Amino acid sequence: MTRPVGAARALGITTLTLDSPANRNALSADLVGELRAALAAAAADPGTRAVLLTHTGNTFCAGADLKSPCEPADFLALLREIAELPKPVVARVTGHVRAGGLGLLGVCDIAAAGPASTYAFTETHLGVVPAVISAPLLPRLDPRAAARYFLTAEAFDAAEAVRIGLLTLHAQDVDEALAPVLAGLRKAGPGALAATKELLTAPVRAVLAAEGGALTELSAHHFGSAEAREGITARFERRDPSWAL
Repeated sequence: MTRPVGAARALGITTLTLDSPANRNALSADLVGELRAALAAAAADPGTRAVLLTHTGNTFCAGADLKSPCEPADFLALLREIAELPKPVVARVTGHVRAGGLGLLGVCDIAAAGPASTYAFTETHLGVVPAVISAPLLPRLDPRAAARYFLTAEAFDAAEAVRIGLLTLHAQDVDEALAPVLAGLRKAGPGALAATKELLTAPVRAVLAAEGGALTELSAHHFGSAEAREGITARFERRDPSWAL
């Protein structure tokens, strides 16, 4: 059986690959658990200077696995572990990112994407709330843009994602664009790199610590609601939910 997360290290960069094509790399319990374990291994590996998080297929992450979702508390733990990891985490995106996948992308220290990538906070169209992902995202996103895209679930492209602070950069050739980024990380002192990341992630870590519990409760409440059941059922049946005008 193929595992949902692959890991490999070369020249100081540990690459973790989301590889669950059957559900478009959605946040299942298995994927979240394997990703947490792989991150812990990278943190303990003295030969790892940084982590590169990427994916197979045309979707980086489709958000929550609606058939087999992970527990909100486990997803919160994953976000906290990425923010607290003593090594930078760089996202490499060449496909689509939706809902909870945007939280995973947003908690990375650096994020780069190719021209085919698209983004959407689809939660409100399913009758749920982008609660847990708001912790790493709201400290980093343009407030007006966050309000628009969180509320409307509109899709947007990589250029707009850079403009609003979701991405660090986008390029026609994402690997070419990432080459100097990874080279710079390889040259940095490990202790200095960890301390600098700690400085940079302070606002995100503070929100995750202070509000994470309440946000997981909010997420669980709405996922268990009648509105969410209708929204998720409508998605599987490829129809508009009953409330759509």
